[in-house]
Amino acid sequence: MNTNMRRAAVAVAATAMAVSLAACGSAKESGGTKSSGSAKKGDDLKIGLLLPENQTARYEKFDKPLIEAKVKELTNGKGQIVYANAKQDATTQNQQADTMITNKVDALIVDAVDAKAIAGSVKKAKDAGIPVVAFDRLAQGPIDSYVSFDNEEVGHVQGKALLQALGDKAKSGDIVMMNGAVTDPNAALFKKGAHAELDGKVNIGKEYDTKEWKPENANSNMEAALSALGKDKVIGVYSANDGMAGGIITALKAAGLAKLPPVTGQDAELAGVQRIITGEQYMSVYKSYPQEDAIAAEMAVKLAKGQDLGSLDAKKVDSPTTKAVPSTIVPVVSLTKDNIKDTVIKDKIYTIADICTANYKAACDALGLK
Repeated sequence: MNTNMRRAAVAVAATAMAVSLAACGSAKESGGTKSSGSAKKGDDLKIGLLLPENQTARYEKFDKPLIEAKVKELTNGKGQIVYANAKQDATTQNQQADTMITNKVDALIVDAVDAKAIAGSVKKAKDAGIPVVAFDRLAQGPIDSYVSFDNEEVGHVQGKALLQALGDKAKSGDIVMMNGAVTDPNAALFKKGAHAELDGKVNIGKEYDTKEWKPENANSNMEAALSALGKDKVIGVYSANDGMAGGIITALKAAGLAKLPPVTGQDAELAGVQRIITGEQYMSVYKSYPQEDAIAAEMAVKLAKGQDLGSLDAKKVDSPTTKAVPSTIVPVVSLTKDNIKDTVIKDKIYTIADICTANYKAACDALGLK
């Protein structure tokens, strides 16, 4: 494990103290806060972890190692993660889930490529007595618990930031909205929150739902928007995440804009943070992966052992197929050049050395990042 991962694992341990629970409360009929398995299990657990893709840096760099570390901690080193990444293919993810069910994992943590398409595999898991934690995205089917960030609030934060950046010039031209993939229920929530802030206050010249969240698709969409609207008419871009923001900014630069318009983002990816430092990207949304990962791991271990979720059953969330799913919703933070020290550096997601490489040293110095 590299230095960043060791530091992030420490952050997980610290978070665990903040979210440690009392094993009290009772199982609920809808969703259920206990495993549907029969006999109670010890620490020798196999937890299946299904992540959706490897385009976004967070999944391989943070979520996988942090969840692994937390499961080990909660099971006295005896529990193990069985891992698979679907690389943005819903059919592949269903096959991966079915294999884990056949191999009798004790619980599943699922970040769905397609929230609807995964429902059949969730049902198979339920029928096999394997509890399912929906991680980051609200999967359909009879899931047992859910942990994510306040996804509609993410859109509100992004929309507010873009309005702040535009100031009194908010209606002096057009903005482009680059939403996420339609297969991701979170994308709809980001979009909803952003529209709540932006509608009536800006002119939305073009809006796209970006296939598979891919930066290259965002890049193509942005090129099309610039061609249709005129490069000098675009005064701002709502980008739902940092990966797409990178593709958008590449298109803006290629168009030869004298000054880049403000571009939003999400996930606090290292490249996004570096673009924020140089002023190419206006903001991102920082989400505490160590906290979300620790909660997902704790949910899975508790459910696998047939224990109550206790205080992790803090909120009830309805999916299109399942009512009152026991859930924990983690807050989010608007990340700009003004609070990099107090967010990703303070939480040991990145060090100053990670961010302030040779190409960014001057920009870092100007911000006092030394």
